[in-house]
Amino acid sequence: MSGRAEGADQAATTEPTPHPAITRRERHRRTDPTGPGTSRWARQPGLGVAGLLPVVVVAVLIAAGAGGAESSLLVLAPIVTFALPVVSMIAFWWEDWPGTRLGPDWAGWADLALIAAGGIALTFFGEAVVGHLSFAAIFDPTPENLELSTFPVTLPLAGAAFVVMLELTLVSEHWPLRLWLKPIPGGICAVVLSWAISILLYVLLLGGTPFKGGGHGLLDPGVFGAVLTFIGVWQVLLFVMWRGWPFHHLRTQWVRFVCANVATIGAGILTYVFLQRLPVPTLSALAGDFVAAGLVVGMLFEDALPARWPAWLQRTVSLLLTLALAAVLHVVLLALAEELHWNRGTPIGWVGHVTLNAIGVSVILHVAIGRRWPLARKN
Repeated sequence: MSGRAEGADQAATTEPTPHPAITRRERHRRTDPTGPGTSRWARQPGLGVAGLLPVVVVAVLIAAGAGGAESSLLVLAPIVTFALPVVSMIAFWWEDWPGTRLGPDWAGWADLALIAAGGIALTFFGEAVVGHLSFAAIFDPTPENLELSTFPVTLPLAGAAFVVMLELTLVSEHWPLRLWLKPIPGGICAVVLSWAISILLYVLLLGGTPFKGGGHGLLDPGVFGAVLTFIGVWQVLLFVMWRGWPFHHLRTQWVRFVCANVATIGAGILTYVFLQRLPVPTLSALAGDFVAAGLVVGMLFEDALPARWPAWLQRTVSLLLTLALAAVLHVVLLALAEELHWNRGTPIGWVGHVTLNAIGVSVILHVAIGRRWPLARKN
């Protein structure tokens, strides 16, 4: 019996994970506290409610911490967007390494430093790709030569890299990279591949010439960005909120890979086509509202719905909650933005920055990288 048990344990530890980490129920918690003596703040929904404080603090810093709302939009929006592939790499490929080598109290800070450095470096590289190279302009909301500004000219490239990274990570379940590479080199390879594909899209769809500048392509940069954001909506819905449903019913890896990618990208394009009568900035903001709300419901309040509910009911309720929260975010943030003074930025553009960058990144940092520190620490 002991030999069989040891063999079974060994097989369980060596068997490759069939689904990405984010789709596993235990991924986003340090522990799974249970029992009558467990504090209400150590389990859902109390854990999610308590997590709102660090999430809101970080979101406010990203939304307005660079000298106000407009300066934050012009400076932080590109940097944070370029940092998103690094966030995905650390959270979903490296599983919080290198921070895990430092213990729970320092893990998040080490990862955050790496994310900040990666975001700045990739912003500089993104400037070079679009032909507007200036390191000082990265941090200047009003450079003397506005052509050197990172906002908004670099955002389509940055957004494409992140969406492709999520396709490789969540939608494709790390496949086929995980067949050949371990998590650390696999994550680096995924970032490099996402950038290569994003540059290819920049050339084919936007008519840009790498390291020289943009041109006239098949799509307007704003439309390209809106389509990308709607693809992000379906990525969050299907692979964060619904944990890969319905594609996890497909047992063959390559069939699941093809169906999931085609469905996610196709649904994003069709959603844009269905709503294209609305102004493009409004479409991007609405999609950002859903992404932020979906991350709050699917990650921050993961497992908050009663476990006794059937799966279809949990999916339905999570979708309704996300739509309601997205509507509230849009109305409140837009009303707040319209009370501010704007020069280069716009209220609707700031709403998109707050939802996609400020709230979205804050939730991922707190839950997937910080492991809800300091609210749920390992004993």
